[in-house]
Amino acid sequence: MPLTTHQETAVTITAVSPYGSEADANGTLAFIDLAKHPSWWSPDIPAPQVGDRLHTVVLDATRTPPRLSALQKDMEIARVLRSRG
Repeated sequence: MPLTTHQETAVTITAVSPYGSEADANGTLAFIDLAKHPSWWSPDIPAPQVGDRLHTVVLDATRTPPRLSALQKDMEIARVLRSRG
């Protein structure tokens, strides 16, 4: 099933690099930029590891791979945007 912008989805981290993480979103390869993971903003949150499960929101489904965020702030924005139709 293709991802859509502002959709929330669970993902599994499949690879980690210095600039972000690749994730499997129900069979779709996606990417989470380093700054879109909570560990970038808080030293109390561990960096992503392969196998981690995260709740995310799709920021841009048109990019290859689609761009996701695991930040609560981005999920709240997406919820507002979805509610507006």
